[in-house]
Amino acid sequence: MVEQFDAVIVGAGHAGAQAASALRHSGFEGSIAVFGDEPDLPYERPALSKEYLAGDKSFERILIRPPGFWDERAIGFRLSTRVVAVDPQAHEVTLENGRKIGYAKLVWAAGGAPRKLTCAGHDLEGVHSLRTRADADRLLSELQRVERVVVVGGGYIGLEAAAVLTKVGKKVIVLEALDRVLARVAGEPLSRFYEAEHRAQGVEVRLGAKVECIEGEGRVAGVRMADGEFIGCEMVLVGIGIIPAVGPLLAAGAEGGNGVEVDTHCRTSLSDIFAVGDCALHANVFANGAKIRLESVQNATDQATVVAKVITGTEAAYGAIPWFWSNQYDLRLQTIGLSIGHDQAVIRGSVEARSFSVIYLRAGRVVALDCVNAVKDYVQGKALVLAGARLPPDRLADVAVPLKEMAMA
Repeated sequence: MVEQFDAVIVGAGHAGAQAASALRHSGFEGSIAVFGDEPDLPYERPALSKEYLAGDKSFERILIRPPGFWDERAIGFRLSTRVVAVDPQAHEVTLENGRKIGYAKLVWAAGGAPRKLTCAGHDLEGVHSLRTRADADRLLSELQRVERVVVVGGGYIGLEAAAVLTKVGKKVIVLEALDRVLARVAGEPLSRFYEAEHRAQGVEVRLGAKVECIEGEGRVAGVRMADGEFIGCEMVLVGIGIIPAVGPLLAAGAEGGNGVEVDTHCRTSLSDIFAVGDCALHANVFANGAKIRLESVQNATDQATVVAKVITGTEAAYGAIPWFWSNQYDLRLQTIGLSIGHDQAVIRGSVEARSFSVIYLRAGRVVALDCVNAVKDYVQGKALVLAGARLPPDRLADVAVPLKEMAMA
């Protein structure tokens, strides 16, 4: 007999957890089963490169909900369980052990797997990624006998981890293949600020740095660069993005590629199958209509909420404004909107005082803000992004005028 559920959710991260709880909040009374390939109940993944890695929060403190929350709502979890195939005609998924599970509605919230280096030595002991609790625990278990860490990738994960590792006394070298850190997600002013901050904290930041291979006998001994230089280290942390976990959906005929395509209701091209979170490729109004994947708690939560409403018969469409955050040292970065395709960046505040915002314009309209230790700008700037406000750059830069006053003008 094939076990049947009214709603099957694949993925037990932020998106899957929100989909399950939002279904109950929306009045869904059917059976819900959440399949996750990790052994843990849903937890806050961003904390892995911040508070959890630093030892400031225990695992129990980063659980999204206490275990009783799920029990009270009759939400069942099948953990350490991987879904390997989808049959959209039969409305069934196949588990790694061959067992089949039937569904009325399927919500795909599987996220993605860390992108790995493909060079020689990528699989040596001491080469880590940082995507799961198990990843973080493995890294922490080795840290005591490590003095030098090479971080490959100057994105948020790499920089956040570099800040924590520096704080606990490790010598950290960040290798970024492009000509600046955060190149894919922020403008040059913010990149240069964070490069300077990390260097001031003792991190060696190398730009245009190409890795040839990782060397060692069984365990990493260092990184060989494309120019022949050898950088000795006892640990390598690779943070070069994720590969969306959508193979079973694409194999079943869903449209997609770098993610699975969804419409404004988060429906895939397959009947009764939705996708949310990191793996959902969607047209985003804040990206000027471009199809993108957003790897953020905000996106996971808001898309899952939309799906829950759609499944329970409430009209809903995804159009939430994106927001992100990053903690590095004593710096709190908060982002609202998307700077994709911006053609002008305005500095508001004092970079030297480490409290400022970068306001991004596209064709004269405010599209995003990166706010460093500038909470008021972050809160008040949201209205400017939502309105696509047209304001002179010199006015945006004038800290004597609160952004909320500009929003009302």
